[in-house]
Amino acid sequence: MSLKKRYLTVLPCILFLFYGQVILGQNKYEREYRIKKSQFPKAALDYISDKIEDTRRLRFYKETDSTKISYEAKFKKDRLRYSVEFDEDGTLEDIEILIKEVDIPNDSYAQISKYLDAQFSKYRIRRMQQQYPVGEDDIETTIRNAFQNLMLPNINYEFIVSGKKKNGYEQFEILFDSQGNFVNLRKSLPPNYDHVLY
Repeated sequence: MSLKKRYLTVLPCILFLFYGQVILGQNKYEREYRIKKSQFPKAALDYISDKIEDTRRLRFYKETDSTKISYEAKFKKDRLRYSVEFDEDGTLEDIEILIKEVDIPNDSYAQISKYLDAQFSKYRIRRMQQQYPVGEDDIETTIRNAFQNLMLPNINYEFIVSGKKKNGYEQFEILFDSQGNFVNLRKSLPPNYDHVLY
């Protein structure tokens, strides 16, 4: 076999392997597991104790994905289930409230359902959360809005969905804006039970 023929045979294989890695590398896989209070960032702990009162069932979690590490404090307050997320330095990123379908405006939910129907042959919604991101508003305003459970144009809806595609069922975390428009999607791995604290 001539050098040219070898080159033409090997080159497509190398390109296939390279592009396969690039495509696979774009998936963001998320995993969350429970941690001890002592493993939670001190700045975030101080913030919770200063700003958030009358909580019950306070638990701490570490969330990792292919791009970052974050920390979540989950608790009940005023009969609602909250999740407060911080970055590695203990800076507040967002506050989420566990919700049901009836808590989402009809037009927004219809738009979300339309997206899910188009993406999956079958799906099951495992969890829905209303998200108050720290962005345009300052942190104090974000906290006030979240604990008053206000319906604002800058909130998001986060769905955890088990969806069926060609390769079977997988779990996804999907983010939608307040109008129900798709924002982003990432694969969510099953909980890591090796790290669960009882």
